[in-house]
This record gives sequence, C-alpha cells and structure tokens, in this order.
Amino acid sequence: MRPLAVIAGLVVRGERWALARGIALSVAVLVAGVALLGLSGWFIVAAGAAGLAGAGVAFDVFRPSAAVRFLALGRTAARYGERLLTHDATLKALALLRVRLLQGMAAAPFATMSRFRAGQMLNRITADVDGLDGIVLRLLIPGLAGVAVFAGALWLLSVLVAPWLAVWSVLSLALGSGAALIWSSRRSHRPSRMASAAAQAFRTRLIDHLRGRAILAMDGALIRSQAAVLDADARGRAEALELARIDRASGAMLTAAATVAAAGALVIGAELVRRGAIVPALAGLGFFATLALAETLAPLRRGMAELGAMRDSARRVIRWLAPAAATSPGDMVVPPGEGITFQAVAACFPGAPEPFLRDVSFSVAPGEILALEGRSGAGKSTLLNIAAGLIPAAGGRVLIAGLPIDDWAEAALRSHLGYLPQRSALIGGSIAENLRLAVPEADDAALSQVLDRVALGGVVEAMGGLGARLGEGGRGLSGGEARRLALARVLLRAPAVLLLDEPTEGLDRDTALRVLSGIRAACPRAAILLAAHRGVERDWVERRLTVT
Repeated sequence: MRPLAVIAGLVVRGERWALARGIALSVAVLVAGVALLGLSGWFIVAAGAAGLAGAGVAFDVFRPSAAVRFLALGRTAARYGERLLTHDATLKALALLRVRLLQGMAAAPFATMSRFRAGQMLNRITADVDGLDGIVLRLLIPGLAGVAVFAGALWLLSVLVAPWLAVWSVLSLALGSGAALIWSSRRSHRPSRMASAAAQAFRTRLIDHLRGRAILAMDGALIRSQAAVLDADARGRAEALELARIDRASGAMLTAAATVAAAGALVIGAELVRRGAIVPALAGLGFFATLALAETLAPLRRGMAELGAMRDSARRVIRWLAPAAATSPGDMVVPPGEGITFQAVAACFPGAPEPFLRDVSFSVAPGEILALEGRSGAGKSTLLNIAAGLIPAAGGRVLIAGLPIDDWAEAALRSHLGYLPQRSALIGGSIAENLRLAVPEADDAALSQVLDRVALGGVVEAMGGLGARLGEGGRGLSGGEARRLALARVLLRAPAVLLLDEPTEGLDRDTALRVLSGIRAACPRAAILLAAHRGVERDWVERRLTVT
C-alpha cells in the first residue's frame, strides 16, 4: 500500500485546502442523505401514528416537510460543490504530477531511455497518471467522509433513538460492508491489474502498428501486428468482464449487509416501542437512517475493485518521478576554459565486463575541427555520446571548457553543447516550430539564415516558407532534408562545442560541401568533433583520429 500512500500524499500536499473543503462538502452530502431518509422515515411514521390516534389535525406537517425539502436541496448543492472542488483539485495535482514524471524521464540515463518506445513512454505519462485519480476520488475522500459520517451516526442515533440500536446499525453495517469490500478488493486485484496491463499493451501496440504500418506491410507483418493489437484488446475485455462479475457479486454482498443491518434495526426498534422506551416515529428514524448509511459506502465499491491497477500504476509512476526541479543555466558560471578534452577515456558496451575502447585521449580547441574515423561499430558514436554526457565513460574523464563533465549543471551543459546524433527527431508542426524548439525567441530572419546555411532555404521556400506544415516525425521532407532541418536546429543555438555524427549522410558532394561550409559559418569559434564516414567530411576537417 506504500505506493498508493505516496501518491495520495503528493496529491494532498499539492491541493490540501481545496481537498479539505471537498471532504467537508462530501461529509455534508452524506450527512444530508442520512438525515433526509431518516427524517422522511420519522415523518411518515409519526404522521401515520398521529392519524391512527385521531390527532392528525393537530400534527405539524409543515416544519418536517420544509426540513425534508431543505435537506434535499442542500444535498444537491453540496454534491455539486464537492464534485467541483475535489475533481478540480485532483486534476490540478495530477497535471503537476505529469510534469514531474516528464522531468524524471528526461533526466533518466540515455541507455535507459533508449530502451523505451514512444508508445511505452506515452502510457507512463497518460494512462498511469490517469489511473491514479481514483486514489483520491474513490478511496481517500469517500473513506474519510464515510468514517466521519459513521461516527456521527453512532453518536446521534444513541442520543435520539437508543444506544443499542445505534451500535447495531453502525457496527453491523460497518463489519458486513467492510467484509464485502475486502473480498471485492482481493478478488479483483489480479483482473484489475491484468485489465490495466492489457489496456496499456493495446495502446502501445496500436501506436506501433499505426506508425510502422508501411514498414510492416513491406515486411509482410501487417496482419501479425494487427492480430497482436486485437489480442491485447480481447484480453482487456475478458478481464473487464471478470471485473464486472466480481462487482455484481460485491454489490449483492453490500445489499445483503445493508438488509441485515436495517432488518436488525427494525427488530430492535419494534422491541423498544413494545417496551415503551421510544415512540414508533423514532424506530422509523433508526430504520431509515440505517438504510441511508449503506449508501455512503457506494463510492468505495469501485475504488476497491480498481485497487490492484492503481497500486501498479502508482509503483511505476513513483519509479520515474523527478526528485526536484531541473537545474537552470544560471545555477553555475560557465568556466573560461577551452574546447573539449578526452583524458584516457575508456568505453564499454552496456553489460559488457571489459571496455572495447581504452586510453582515448585528444583535445579540440575553439575553432578547431577533429574527425573520428574508423570502421562501422568501432565506437565513434559511443565517444560522441560520452562527450555529450549521455552515457558515462568506463574510465578516464571528459573536460568541457576545462571542467569535468560530471561537474556541469545539466541545463548549463546543454546550453554549451550542440549534438546532432545519427537519429534526430522532428515534430508534427511548422518548419519554424521545429527550429524554435532550440531557440524559442528566434525571429524569422535568424531562422531563414540558418536554413540557408544547411542548403535548405530553397526547399523551404518551395514548400511555402517557414509556416509550411510537417507531418508527425517530419513527414513531408526527404531523409536528407529532415536531417538538415535537425542540423539547422542545432546550429541555431551557436553552441561553443559542436558534436556531429555523420552530418552529410545522404547528401551529394556539392550539397555536402555547402552544408559543411554553413556549419563553420554558423559556429566560427566552436570546437567541432564529428564522426566521419565520407571522404567529403574527412577532406573538410583539419585533424583526424582513427578509432580502432
């Protein structure tokens, strides 16, 4: 239960006053419901008794009927206010939780992040967090309000009716309903978890199926992928059906508990009337109040059925939550050191016991260009990832501007470095929106200039200019054009250290020379380190280092 308690604590701390008011209104709703049914029962029995006794003309029907109408209207108003406050506070708290979750994911090690697909990450941010609203709305608030109302009913029925009737009504209902809710929670634990897992698998597989349908069709795997999506959906519906069966059974158990409690209250009340200890109207009040108390447990029924799924979601979310806000660039002063330096750096594959690269040492001063060359798989991209601070070195150290990379604040390091990896992401949106991800305040002139430097100005102009829209992942551009747009986004920041992994891949020689010339024009004083596979790149650089 600890994960649920942690999430509940985060939500409550974020919106404590709104939730406190919501709980107070929830108590008012339950109290009004119990009082309404209890008063109605008292009124009906008292009016009937007065009529049988021949005193119906003298019986005051106006004040009880007015109180019934007041309670009905007050219950409706309190219910509206309770829903407004609690749902608004919970949604605000969960929105902040999503931000922390995204920050935690962004701060995860590169090797960890690279193992996740987009669909999996999207599920963490949306489905898991969406599943946590029940912790507050269907467990915490109804539970606290129910305890308060049961305690108040025990006291009030003891005062107005009789202690024995109050004890029976409250305790028998609490024990019977509690047993039904615990049974429901235990029986639904596995199916609720499996239904949630199947729903997440369905969403992940559907996203993968839709995004990769062209490749799947070419590989002859489209039907198999579709079958996997439908299989996840079928499993989810099967588990949902099992949950529905359990829910009906628990509903029957709650009804039975309420029936036994109300019947016992009726018997005790009749016996007290027979002895002359109370009047018949008070016996009716006790009976109907017991029935009304059973309604206070209805909100907990769904929450207990979803307990297993909520616990799993809470456990996954907690694992990724950011412990604190991200460091801002102003938290450190960038040292006046020079370029980038590798000192006896070693690198190894994830999980490998021994490094495959050892004692890699070199320096790139501001204004210099160094190319890493060697066979495919030799470790050039790995060294760039180490230089970017995405993966740790297995030995030695990397200095950026004379300061060890581990000593840099994350935000300051990202403002100082620019990195174009082999795979770069574009978003669905305009050309300008893709570029302004790097520099939100950049004007159109700066955007046009950086596009010209990567030989993309004419292409963008033919598409309709900076406002031209791209599809998801940059659809609408060729592979080489998408790569140049990603390069333009890196150059727009004019970083002091520029890391490039095959920057001219897929370009003809003339276009590649224009792009390389534009890189130097955009960052004339940058220390540039690139992984070079092509002769045009090796011919452009001043120094080379063979990685073996």
